[in-house]
Amino acid sequence: MRLMKIVILAVFCIFNIYKIVWFHKGADLTVALIRRVGRIDYDSALSIYQHIFRNNAFLIWMGSVSVIFLLLLRILLNGFTKYFDLVNRGVNALLENEEEIRLPSELYATEQKLNQVKRTLEQRTLEAKLAEQRKNELVMYLAHDIRTPLTSVIGYLNLLVEVPDLPVEQKEKYVRISLEKAYRLEKMINEFFEITRYNLQQITLRKKSIDLYYMLVQLIDEISPLLSERNNRIRLEADENLRVFGDSDKLARVFQNVLRNAAAYSFPDTEIVVSAAENGGAVEMVFHNEGDTIPKEKLRDIFEKFYRLDEGRNSYTGGSGLGLAIAKEIIRLHGGSIEAKSADNRVSFVIRIPAG
Repeated sequence: MRLMKIVILAVFCIFNIYKIVWFHKGADLTVALIRRVGRIDYDSALSIYQHIFRNNAFLIWMGSVSVIFLLLLRILLNGFTKYFDLVNRGVNALLENEEEIRLPSELYATEQKLNQVKRTLEQRTLEAKLAEQRKNELVMYLAHDIRTPLTSVIGYLNLLVEVPDLPVEQKEKYVRISLEKAYRLEKMINEFFEITRYNLQQITLRKKSIDLYYMLVQLIDEISPLLSERNNRIRLEADENLRVFGDSDKLARVFQNVLRNAAAYSFPDTEIVVSAAENGGAVEMVFHNEGDTIPKEKLRDIFEKFYRLDEGRNSYTGGSGLGLAIAKEIIRLHGGSIEAKSADNRVSFVIRIPAG
């Protein structure tokens, strides 16, 4: 619209200049001006007008058109550059983290996109800060908790060295306790490595056909010692011929993390049910256990890195907070999904993977 207006204005101005200068009073005014400036008679002024203006009419006409065109073009470009300046101001507001970006109505679409980018950047910055805070707190807690088993190991080993004639039963007891504490130290040190390695590793998949039923049976056997401590048990409901196409090592890590969470947070003397079935071209697995209901606000964060359900300082009650975050990434790379549900003291993890 602005361009059309300027074109119409240009045509109007040029036409009127042509009409006024070359016809009617325009020519008379020019001759009169020549007479006054040169102090000559009318015929001489008319002759000068004829030689300078009439004989060079085309050049003067083209010059006038060019000047008017350039002036109007400048006005048009100023209108365009004004919008660039406004967009530039909006980008500066985006970088300087100011409040909502406001632009003229003509730039409404640009305003919406800039505000969307601004909100996305703010959300990512907040998530990064929260993850960094969780990581720092977790490292601090782990460093604090390492002292306890380390002190116990040193204390019992000193007793064995300083009192060599201890009864055999007591020596065995001290050695067993020292070994348990050493295993706990090893686990916490591994968690340190997991934390530092998380942002450095790049998960790559090596897919193949997997006997899902056999894998789940193996993982359940491996986790049985953890279940016996609280008299829990696992029931598997799945077709023995069920198969999926994926990375066996990575999927085993996912299922192991979910099973360990179920074992850690289940009520004593309860059953953990693992079911798997093919449905609509995908294999759906449900890991169900009875435990404290997880609040909705925590369900949203449960797959975030460095997040632990147990927010207490004692690292015995939780790991590095990376297990479920890594599990979600592995399932995503397989083209599947993982979600957590909880209500009425029941917790369920639902995993869907394309059957391949």
